[in-house]
Amino acid sequence: MSQSDRVQLFDNWARYYDAMVALPDAKFPFDGYDQLLAEVARLAGVKPQMRILDLGIGTGNLAARFVRAGCTVWGIDFSAEMLAKAHAKLPKVELVQADLLSDWPAALRQPFDRVVSAYVFHEFDLETQVGLLRRIASQHLSANGLIVIADIAFPTVAARTTASQHWAFDEDEYYWAADEALAAIERIGLQATYQQVSSCGGIFTFTTRTAG
Repeated sequence: MSQSDRVQLFDNWARYYDAMVALPDAKFPFDGYDQLLAEVARLAGVKPQMRILDLGIGTGNLAARFVRAGCTVWGIDFSAEMLAKAHAKLPKVELVQADLLSDWPAALRQPFDRVVSAYVFHEFDLETQVGLLRRIASQHLSANGLIVIADIAFPTVAARTTASQHWAFDEDEYYWAADEALAAIERIGLQATYQQVSSCGGIFTFTTRTAG
C-alpha cells in the first residue's frame, strides 16, 4: 500500500474509529482497548505540567487521559481527519500533521517527559520500530523520561504465530512479539519491560540506561 493510500485509509477511518473501539464485544485487534489506554496512563506516572508527546494521536483517546491529569500535551499524526477529531475533543492540545518517520516539525524538536503511543507502531517492521525508539530516546526524551507504548502484541513469537492462525493478520502490519522485540531494543541501550494486558494487546515501557 502506498503512503497516499494509507493516509486516505486513516482519513476515512476517522469517521467511525471511536465507535468501533467502543464496541463492548470488541475482539481482535481492539480487545481490552480501554484497559490498555488506562494502563499506559498509569505506567506513565505523570504529574501536572509534565510535557507529553502522543505519537499517532488519532482521535485523541489516549491524549485525553493526560489532558485530564493536567499535563501539557502535543500530538502528531499524518491523518488530517484524525487530527480534526482530536482537535474537537482536545482544543488545547498542540497538534502537528506529519509522518512519524519523516523529519518532525520544529514544534516537536524538544525534550518531553513522557512519549506515549497506542496502536501505531505495528505499522512498522521491527527494524523501523527500533530505529524510531532510538531516535526518540536520543532526541526527544528528557532526563528520567519514559516511553510507554500500547499496541497489538504477544508475549512470544510462538504466541504470535498461534494468534495468526486464529485471526486474519494484515500482511502490511507487524505485530510485536515481546521476546524478539525486547532483545532488539536492549541492544540499542534502552531498558525495556513488557506486560500482556489483553488477548492481543500489550504495553512496553522504555527508559534510557542513565534514567534514575
